[in-house]
Amino acid sequence: MADALRRFFLSDKPSYSHVADLETRFNPKITFAKLQRYKPTVKDVCHYSFLGSVFLFVFVANPAPWTYKILFYCFLALLFIIPVTSQFFFNALPILTWLALYFTSSYFPASHRPKITVKVLPAVETILYGDNLSDILATSTNTFLDILAWIPYGLFHFGAPFVVAAILFLFGPPTVLRGYAFAFGYMNLFGVIIQNAFPAAPPWYKILYGLESAHYGMHGSPGGLARIDHLLGINLYTSGFSNSSVIFGAFPSLHSGCATMEALFFSYCFPKLRPIFIGYVCWLWWSTMYLTHHYFVDLVAGSVLSYIIFQYTKYTHLPVDTSLFSRWSYASVETYDMDKMNPLRADANDVENVPLSNLELDFELNSMDEASRTPSIFDGPTSTSRSSATSNTSLAEFQHDYAGASPRLNKPRFE
Repeated sequence: MADALRRFFLSDKPSYSHVADLETRFNPKITFAKLQRYKPTVKDVCHYSFLGSVFLFVFVANPAPWTYKILFYCFLALLFIIPVTSQFFFNALPILTWLALYFTSSYFPASHRPKITVKVLPAVETILYGDNLSDILATSTNTFLDILAWIPYGLFHFGAPFVVAAILFLFGPPTVLRGYAFAFGYMNLFGVIIQNAFPAAPPWYKILYGLESAHYGMHGSPGGLARIDHLLGINLYTSGFSNSSVIFGAFPSLHSGCATMEALFFSYCFPKLRPIFIGYVCWLWWSTMYLTHHYFVDLVAGSVLSYIIFQYTKYTHLPVDTSLFSRWSYASVETYDMDKMNPLRADANDVENVPLSNLELDFELNSMDEASRTPSIFDGPTSTSRSSATSNTSLAEFQHDYAGASPRLNKPRFE
């Protein structure tokens, strides 16, 4: 079995390429040596400072005994020091920060938290779309629709991030999983921060309590998932949503954000399957409103948040070429060069930026004899045509700039 997998994934691996290799050593000295050579950029400083400040806030705000918190942070530090684990945990730091903040949110004192809004989201829904779409979709329910809505919302949502990560690791470029962890973690982290700063009641609250004022002592509700608990004879969703860490976290919808982020990364790596991923997002959107967990405006906000973070991640972390079969098929990985793509940062050597006075402005007409040609005001001291000079220059620069940018040395993967 191992030999078959090795042939399947490594048969077209370039012999000279090590870009997809994983660190398998346990010696902490390797990590310390890398840290000594590491020269952080401004973005790196902002990245680690922000996540570190959130971790420090969680360390102080979480009511767990100090001994347990210190032991946990020491264990986490150990995972960052050991090379075989640090290659994953350094990249997963945004996800770990999001989880730490999320599970600490329920312990924030109510006296220091903003007032819960009950009327804003249904009012915005009515203003923008003319009616409450969640109420309309949840009016008529049956067992078939309950199961159809439960599959993406109650099952796929919790398992999809791991499945997406595994597929990207195996069939995406070597660094795409790093970008996915960055984008997925930051999207959820910003979402939880917004939910805590702008607590809003979901549709199930309006069904149970109308427009009465809400308070932080209330328990949550599974909404339409209570019917799934009853159908399966379990108490999983009722118990989980009743004691959620962020009960009034309707806006933005992180269910929508996660599904959109997964669809964006899959569409980037497997563009021919994009309609399937778009269909999955629409399926989850419908299920969240049918189960009375989100308004439509929440779903749009979650997807917009994901799209913004994905676009930033795309141009700062993701590889350009995603066409090869697996991570081991790549000879090298090239990322986007923002300086070259920035139109405000013109390259002085670019042929389009050379002043006209420096160009040779002669024209050649192949059908005419050079000696009998009527002189032109564009004639210069040489007989090289302007068109050939400029085109040759631009072509040479193009080849020089992009030679080897996309190592398509191996077979393309099935998309």
